[in-house]
Amino acid sequence: MRTDAERLPLRERKKLRTRQALVDTALDLFTEHGFDGVTLDALCEAVEISKRTFFRTFTSKEDVAMAPTQDLWGAFLEELGTAEPAAGQPLFDVLRDALLAALDRMPEDGWTDRVLLSRRLAARTPSMDAHGLAFCDRTSRAAHDLAARRFSLPAPPDLRPRLAIDVLVAAFHRALETWTDSPSPTRNELTAALRAACQAAPQSLILPAH
Repeated sequence: MRTDAERLPLRERKKLRTRQALVDTALDLFTEHGFDGVTLDALCEAVEISKRTFFRTFTSKEDVAMAPTQDLWGAFLEELGTAEPAAGQPLFDVLRDALLAALDRMPEDGWTDRVLLSRRLAARTPSMDAHGLAFCDRTSRAAHDLAARRFSLPAPPDLRPRLAIDVLVAAFHRALETWTDSPSPTRNELTAALRAACQAAPQSLILPAH
């Protein structure tokens, strides 16, 4: 059975191959030489592309370095856009299921390795951390706007829809943190960690402080 990528026209498949080569090469070079030790010119030369081609694919070095998790959240928005919740299903559960479905779509051939490399780089690269915060805010806003268009949600100033998204994002970050430190950081392990974090989220709000 052909994958989604294999069904694309040749031109689009070539673009995807170039994009993946950029991500893999960037993570390898940044890991070996440090994020600031690799210029954009050096990265483009290693992949044998022009800077113009680079900027048709990514906006910055930070963007390419954080592509593995950004791809996951892009897939999350796609899943949310086609979600058909059951009557009365809580919004948080819809969001969780969309993220789990997106996670299941991530490629098995090295995606988790790329996520680990990206996270280790971000831990010691302030500009990547800032880029991640900005991306998180944009994605949360996009998810809120998408959910508001598709579902019968209360309008502002009701804070609950956006808070549901914020809680999901927080649960994902805690799951990612747990997963990164685990002895078997596989995609299945990340799925299990995300499920556990989402299950714990509501209970955290009523946790006694004693």
